[in-house]
Amino acid sequence: MSTAFALCLMALFVLAAIGTPIALSMIVAAILYLGMKGQDLALAAEQLIQGLYDGFVLLAVPLFIVAAAIMNAGTISDRLLAFCVAVVGRFRGGLGHVNVAASLVFSGMSGSAVADAAGIGRIIIDMMTRDGRYAPGYAAALTAASATIGPIIPPSIPMVLYALVSGTSIGYLFLAGIIPGLIMAAVLMGMNAWLSRQRGTALDEPVPLSRLPGITFRALPALMMPVILLYGIYGGVTTPTEAAAVAAAYSLLLAGLVYRALSLKGLYDIFLASAKSSAAIGLIIGGALIFNYIVASENIPKAVEGALVGLDISPTLFLLLVNAVLLVLGCVLDATTLILVIIPLFLPTARALGIDLVHFGVVTVVNAMIGLITPPYGILLFVINATTGIPLRDMIREIWPFLFVLLLALLVMILAPDTVLWLPRMMGYKGV
Repeated sequence: MSTAFALCLMALFVLAAIGTPIALSMIVAAILYLGMKGQDLALAAEQLIQGLYDGFVLLAVPLFIVAAAIMNAGTISDRLLAFCVAVVGRFRGGLGHVNVAASLVFSGMSGSAVADAAGIGRIIIDMMTRDGRYAPGYAAALTAASATIGPIIPPSIPMVLYALVSGTSIGYLFLAGIIPGLIMAAVLMGMNAWLSRQRGTALDEPVPLSRLPGITFRALPALMMPVILLYGIYGGVTTPTEAAAVAAAYSLLLAGLVYRALSLKGLYDIFLASAKSSAAIGLIIGGALIFNYIVASENIPKAVEGALVGLDISPTLFLLLVNAVLLVLGCVLDATTLILVIIPLFLPTARALGIDLVHFGVVTVVNAMIGLITPPYGILLFVINATTGIPLRDMIREIWPFLFVLLLALLVMILAPDTVLWLPRMMGYKGV
């Protein structure tokens, strides 16, 4: 490691520690490195512009953001929530199960944990805390934990970013996320049921079964979004990026014409908020592209590969070590930085050890999502705190059981690759 790179890293972490946005931290650190190396500072702009313009797959990110924002508008959220309440609200800890089920349903539309937590999350927390049925800290913690499912079930913005840095198929990554997402939902529901019994939570009034067909029918057009998306990709009709455009168009037609839940003013606000979110993610991606150029020029991935392969470790032990490192880094770094900057360092070693990159991608993205609820950083905890006013200390006190079961689910995915790869293989994936 050169002195210039060491100072580059120091600048990155110091700037991030004092609250500078991570994208600007990476860009400033990269310019410092180029200056110390005597290279043309315009290289930073060149890497950013070329990376963004050459990355056709990145078009899927703003399109999924727009689709999620539109689907969160008006009566669409109400219809989907009513469907979740009717299906799982009748069991012990019913509204907690509704919380997880809603994240599972909305994950098929947003692809973003933050979008799920900020969109549907506040509505569910209000439902859970009404009349004192659930403690605010518990409702907020479960909402944050269930929002981590959003980027695992397709569509998934983090999976798109991983595909960008690894060159793996977005379609197979999307397929590979379905079973892990269901496992995460199952363990969260199991923990919610156990805690509800321990705390003596009262049963919620069930929705009569006679009303279930009507509620399902009203929610069916919205529930068809992930079906249309996956059919487009795996039926050979669209590329993943084109499927994102179809998803955005479908959500617009659904909200505007079918449900009539969208005004021109509302549409303008959605486009404005989506543009801001897309620009923020684009800056992070651009900063990561510049930083990855520096990492490559320093030959860091090859050095990591040589050191780890030289130790003659098994693929399973390598996966466990990488995930342990990511869990520690996830306490202080956001998921996008982990996926775009840290995970690429381990990709050459994963290839050398014969690890399937789709499996590697899913477990590392799940790991990064768990980092979103890991104190002290836990960005989802801050998002919910900002939208609801529930104190962070109350959420942190309640988050540990849900964090524990999500880590168990991650361990299952690492040790049993078939939980991740079975569905892609059923659809023709060869892999390793």
